[in-house]
Amino acid sequence: MTPVVLYLAQRLTALILAPLVIAHLVLILIAVEGGLTAAEILARTRGSVGWALFYGLFVAAAAVHAPIGLRNVIHEHTRWTGRSLDWSMLALAVLLAGLGARAVLAVVVTP
Repeated sequence: MTPVVLYLAQRLTALILAPLVIAHLVLILIAVEGGLTAAEILARTRGSVGWALFYGLFVAAAAVHAPIGLRNVIHEHTRWTGRSLDWSMLALAVLLAGLGARAVLAVVVTP
């Protein structure tokens, strides 16, 4: 990918992540102050398409955003450049997406 495409992808995912992170933190505060247990929270999220979409979008955006940022940091502070760096960050993106999808399924899908 070109630097311009990576730049735009980084900024677009930041725009997506910002409100999702804020909503996530607010929800945590509400749940903690409300005294909800983990079991009660999971009971509310099981089978919810809305929560699956919310956290699925969160995971997808984070899986794109984080490797691009890490790639830039590595590129600026080390001698590591080129295809091997690009492929490594792609592998990281796939790993993050897979682990995140597994977490979303654990929270939303009824066992």
